[in-house]
Amino acid sequence: MSSLLRLRTFIRPYIPQIVLNLILLLAITALSLYVPRVIRQVVDVGLAAGAGDALIRSALVLFGLGLGTAILNLGHRYLSEWIAARIGYDLRNRLYDHIQRQAFTYHDHTQSGQLISRCIEDVSAIQRFAGSAVIETIQFLLLTVGILWLMTADNLKLAVISLLPMIPLVYRALEFGTRIGGLFFKVDNAVGEVSNRLQENVSGVQVVRAFAREDYEIGRFNFANKEVFKHWVNVIDQWARIMPLSNFLIALGTILLLWFGGPMVLEGEITLGALVAFNSYILMLGAPAQQLTQLVNAAGEATAGAQRVFEVLDHPSEIQSPRGAGDAGQLRGEVEFEGVGLSYQDERIHALDGISLKVEPNRIVALMGQTGSGKTSLVNLIPRFYDVTQGRVLVDGRDVRELDLVSLRRQIGIVLQTSLLFSDSIRANIAYGRPDATEEEIFAAAQAAQAHEFILELPQGYGTVVGERGVTLSGGQRQRVAIARALLMNPRILILDDSTSSVDTQTEKLIQSALDQLMEGRTTFVIAHRLSTVRRADLIVVMDKGCIVQRGTHKDLLRQKGLYRKIYDLQLKGHEKFTEEMEELGQKEFVEAHRRSEELR
Repeated sequence: MSSLLRLRTFIRPYIPQIVLNLILLLAITALSLYVPRVIRQVVDVGLAAGAGDALIRSALVLFGLGLGTAILNLGHRYLSEWIAARIGYDLRNRLYDHIQRQAFTYHDHTQSGQLISRCIEDVSAIQRFAGSAVIETIQFLLLTVGILWLMTADNLKLAVISLLPMIPLVYRALEFGTRIGGLFFKVDNAVGEVSNRLQENVSGVQVVRAFAREDYEIGRFNFANKEVFKHWVNVIDQWARIMPLSNFLIALGTILLLWFGGPMVLEGEITLGALVAFNSYILMLGAPAQQLTQLVNAAGEATAGAQRVFEVLDHPSEIQSPRGAGDAGQLRGEVEFEGVGLSYQDERIHALDGISLKVEPNRIVALMGQTGSGKTSLVNLIPRFYDVTQGRVLVDGRDVRELDLVSLRRQIGIVLQTSLLFSDSIRANIAYGRPDATEEEIFAAAQAAQAHEFILELPQGYGTVVGERGVTLSGGQRQRVAIARALLMNPRILILDDSTSSVDTQTEKLIQSALDQLMEGRTTFVIAHRLSTVRRADLIVVMDKGCIVQRGTHKDLLRQKGLYRKIYDLQLKGHEKFTEEMEELGQKEFVEAHRRSEELR
């Protein structure tokens, strides 16, 4: 319940609409409470006295009451749903905004399917509760107070007798509410797991098909779906136990009214019209009272949803701009790592340990090492995807933790090994970092990235919408669009994370040409496994187990006995020896062809 009370911050902006809605609800309740009074007049004056005029007047009054109630109900229902829709809209926006600003560490340990479920299913549960259940609860309370007042004013003894069954009904409904919230929390978690299974399977559909694991994935989904069914059955079981009891107690109220009220009419203590009016009040109270369990059910579902929503909203963003952080300004591109250490959450082993490295502006630094050596972890510290656990990362002599995140990241371009494109036009994907870019700037970036020609050959050119994650383009085309996107940002610091390793040599030549354009006049960090990619770097840094084990130029490192020389021996020594032997044999044309192929690499 405390989670539901926290929703008041989302309700507060709509207090005027809520007040107006409550006024309409009061008017509807007043008109509804007046109806039994009119019916009493019909019975006692019209029928008993045989006054035809009274019957006609009463009929007209009832028609007016019905028409007025219908009009007021129209406005009341519209306002209720509008308020609920606005609360849902605000909640989803707040959730999405909060998730967008979470650090990578949060996403590393949170299932995306669970986040999707919280943004959709849980917010919908809260919206349903805010749209109908809250208003119906208020209406039930108003009707109850009004009916109690009118019935006790007419005949206290008969009112107490007929309303006695309502006491256990309310008690059972509240007891039901204490259990149902926990049950719905389990249902929501199970639904989140189903959502996660579905999202994961759709994203990995190619892998599933390639390994013929459809039956296995269907089994996993079936297991998760069965958990939803199991928890829903628990909810239904609780629901099935209370509903018959509520129906019986409502019927018992009418039985007690007739049992004790009938003799009172015969003895002249009350009129027949009063008994009919009492019965009308019981029936009026009966429908909302029966709905009380449904309202408690909706409250339980909304409570579980609110608890899951606030679990996300309460999680602090570990990486954010400090208060009063100044704009990073135009960067020169100097980057320095001072005794940097990094440990990921729940991992005892240091991903980085004691890294010290200074890179002057406009230099190209190549990072090499085995998988897991810490290359990507190191460059991820520059745009503050993660924060160091020891030491400092400086850009132009300033700690990145003291800079405004947006102004810092807007000057850092990143091209990954498999760059993600969004399901949007190619124009929008290139201009993703600069949505205000002109057509001329977009075309110039695409031309520099060797992408302009293939884009023009597409059905709608730059307006062509690519599939989800850019799957309708080839790997090389996606990379060149990603490079164009980075070029348009005109970054001072560039990070290339093995961006040519997954394409063929012809495509690599095109991408490498685009990268040469992109690296010009920028501080560049190149992560690569191929020596041919890094030989032209101003500085080569060799990493192993989170530490820098070698640094220097290609020639310097070849003179040393170390990891770089081992990699060289594995990759290129054989090629160079083969070239020398062919030259000795006079096969110059073959040697030239071989050298050209090496240039492509």
